[in-house]
Amino acid sequence: LTPVTRAKASWLRTRRRGVLVGFSASALHGAKWVSSNRPAEINDTNHKRTRGVIARGVLLQPDEICQKAGMAVTTPERTALDLLCWYPPGTAIAAVDALARATRIKIADVELLAERYRGRRGIRQAREALELVDPGAESPRETSLRLLIIRAGLPKPQTQIPVYNEYGVLIAEVDMGYEALKIAFEYEGDHHRTDRRQFTKDIRRHEALIELGWIVIRVTAEDTPGSIIRRIELALAHRQ
Repeated sequence: LTPVTRAKASWLRTRRRGVLVGFSASALHGAKWVSSNRPAEINDTNHKRTRGVIARGVLLQPDEICQKAGMAVTTPERTALDLLCWYPPGTAIAAVDALARATRIKIADVELLAERYRGRRGIRQAREALELVDPGAESPRETSLRLLIIRAGLPKPQTQIPVYNEYGVLIAEVDMGYEALKIAFEYEGDHHRTDRRQFTKDIRRHEALIELGWIVIRVTAEDTPGSIIRRIELALAHRQ
């Protein structure tokens, strides 16, 4: 049962009158990492409690609704604003990172929409979180790592930094880091360990970055926030 299937079932339940919002809209726009266990979210006048469905009752303007797969859904910009208003910052920013990566929405357009709803509940939280959105994140774990770095008071890292060798050949695109200082942060998911081809590729890539003078900090799910920040601080001190 995929998020898109849940969304369609929810929409049909409204006799095709509802508008898909939140994570359901995000899934229909092609965003990754929407859990199949999340309830469908739909804007509907029927607020009867139904298992697996969250019925919203928000005001939507005509220019905030579009069609996807024959269903009415909120536009990427309105979807982003809703996610940032409804969910805790960590969850919302990761979701909007994925949405922005899938749709190439402009942050400025979401900011304009926020102006339209300046008195809305959660709008202040949304504005603050919007400044931390970055479509360069390729997974929620990368978003979490970026937010950890920023909240620790360290410089905001760049994402998806291309690295070229002396012949101008692209040898890597690091998850995030400080290009001018040649410090890279790489999040190593399980597939980096279980996929033998990926594992071998990672070794060669890591060696190439080291040869070009980069400091590479590799992070896994087992690393504690404190240890990650300490390693980054040491790398920054090394570059001073």
